[in-house]
Amino acid sequence: METSLAMNTLIFLGVAIIMVPLARKLGLSSVIGYIAGGIIIGPYVLKLTGKNVNDIMHASEFGVIMLLFLVGLELEPRKFWEMRKKIIGLGLTQMLLTISLLFLVFVWAGWRVDKAIAVAMCFALSSTAIVLQTLQEKNNLKTLAGEASFSTLLFQDIAVIPILAVLPLIANYKAQHNDNDIQVLIQTLPEWMQFIMVILGVVILILLGRYVFVPFLRYVSKSGMTELLTASSLFLVIGVSELMGAIGLSPALGAFLAGVMLANSEFRHELEAQIDPFKGLLLAVFFVSVGSTMNFNVIQKDPVFIFSTVFAVLIIKFIVLYFIGKFFKIDTPQSFFYAFALSQVGEFSFVLINYASSLYLLSPELNSQMMAVTAITMCITPFLLIINDKLITPKFIKEIPEGEHDYSIMDSNIAQKKIIIVGFGHFGSTVGRLLKANKVSATVLDRDPDRVKLLRSYGFKVYYGDATKILTLRAAGIEDAEILVLCLDDPDDNKFIADLIREYYPSVKIFVRAKNRIDAYNYLNNGINNIYRETLGTAVDMAVDLLHETGMRKYAARRLAQRFMAIDKASVKKLAKIKEEDNELILFTTKEILQREEELLAYDNLNFDNQEWEVSSSEDEDDETEN
Repeated sequence: METSLAMNTLIFLGVAIIMVPLARKLGLSSVIGYIAGGIIIGPYVLKLTGKNVNDIMHASEFGVIMLLFLVGLELEPRKFWEMRKKIIGLGLTQMLLTISLLFLVFVWAGWRVDKAIAVAMCFALSSTAIVLQTLQEKNNLKTLAGEASFSTLLFQDIAVIPILAVLPLIANYKAQHNDNDIQVLIQTLPEWMQFIMVILGVVILILLGRYVFVPFLRYVSKSGMTELLTASSLFLVIGVSELMGAIGLSPALGAFLAGVMLANSEFRHELEAQIDPFKGLLLAVFFVSVGSTMNFNVIQKDPVFIFSTVFAVLIIKFIVLYFIGKFFKIDTPQSFFYAFALSQVGEFSFVLINYASSLYLLSPELNSQMMAVTAITMCITPFLLIINDKLITPKFIKEIPEGEHDYSIMDSNIAQKKIIIVGFGHFGSTVGRLLKANKVSATVLDRDPDRVKLLRSYGFKVYYGDATKILTLRAAGIEDAEILVLCLDDPDDNKFIADLIREYYPSVKIFVRAKNRIDAYNYLNNGINNIYRETLGTAVDMAVDLLHETGMRKYAARRLAQRFMAIDKASVKKLAKIKEEDNELILFTTKEILQREEELLAYDNLNFDNQEWEVSSSEDEDDETEN
């Protein structure tokens, strides 16, 4: 049955809508639902997809690219640099051991040396899409196994570059222009220049992120049109991936690095909100296309060879990954998860296997067989993870005394509540300054790009984003937040967001700025009790209550607030003497005042902690009553 690309996409989305809820209802991963749906509609069962499956898979690989871009947005450059030893240690060890063992098995099975090393390199890669999707679904991305999986996958994306360079050398074949689909700039250069090209590509990307991407997004955001920011987000992701592909770098790796470069920018959360729906949609199509590429005719011709190869690949990769996990001091249940999660062959192997065939390393028949092996291992992985969850992990959990181990990579000593502040004008910034001066961190959203740029120059971590959209709030972490502070100038927007949060996240505590008594009545009638009618004093009152909410004694918070008010009045007098047109001096002086303000409050807080303050129990009772 011949169908158009658009009709194939329609069929893919339709089967996803039917199969994924069914899989979830049965307690299975959504990935299983996607792949099963692909098998059903594929050319070897219902034959609904025609012959354009490979075109759809190629297009849907942008889902993997967007997934890595979003992961990069979550990983600040400092954190990425801290992970360098783990990326190299885990990734390099896994690649070398897996390639070596697979090579020995293939040679023992009678394969030619060049064919054995080529397939071993292709099969050493794991599926970024399946693993990261599974980690996100299980909320395991921040565990030790999740971090190890991510580090290994990142190194594998980097390893694609030398694999592309090595395959022609193994084949003793010099690729010519237009001979194959993977001809890129890096392969036309001498071997000694290829490494320099890789470094140059990364440097160019860093410079683009700092001096082009952020100013470009600021320019677009001033239009106030959400659809333009969405278009800009897609333009950046697709443009960077194409640029990296043109010089020989993995497009997915390029998208990841672009995300890391923008992780410290004010557009981080807004970009997440704009890209996430496209990522989910394209990943869904990608997983369905994996199922639809299962060539049952090839499997039927020689099932013993196909499944023995699948078994050998899964066992070897599992053993290598498990013992690497143990060597790097990952606990046993986490090592099992790490090994099961990455034991499959990755989606980029489809491309590398075809490339190896174009270099005459693999025959057409072996090419089809290796493609089938790749697809089967990807389909088996979700079931292996179910076996791990249902049979293996529970045995270890029973043996571990409650509270003895904490698998989170987050510092367990930090019990600070997650706070989101929406609106950072005069009212919101007063709240934020007092929190910042007392080392209480908060995620801040504001939709005025000029204000965001100015406040970031003062040292505040403010992000551009429209908080009236639930996707932006989710990107900012509302699902994990305990407190939401609404300080927007527009009372209607504050009311809209408050209603939205009460509907979707009723456990989040809301602190809200009210314009007048009428606003206050409205909030009280809707069950919101933390209301602050707008003045400098009420902004400070809000900050005091927030500090108390995070664990500070009310007496200490009040004392710091009084000190803050005195410092603020002095700074206003100082700034008033500067001429309005002298912007550089205002900027410098404001930075100096904010830094001095923080130092004075920190010093004041230290002195307060080091003295024995006797506060009567009646005053403490008053504090509790007021709160």
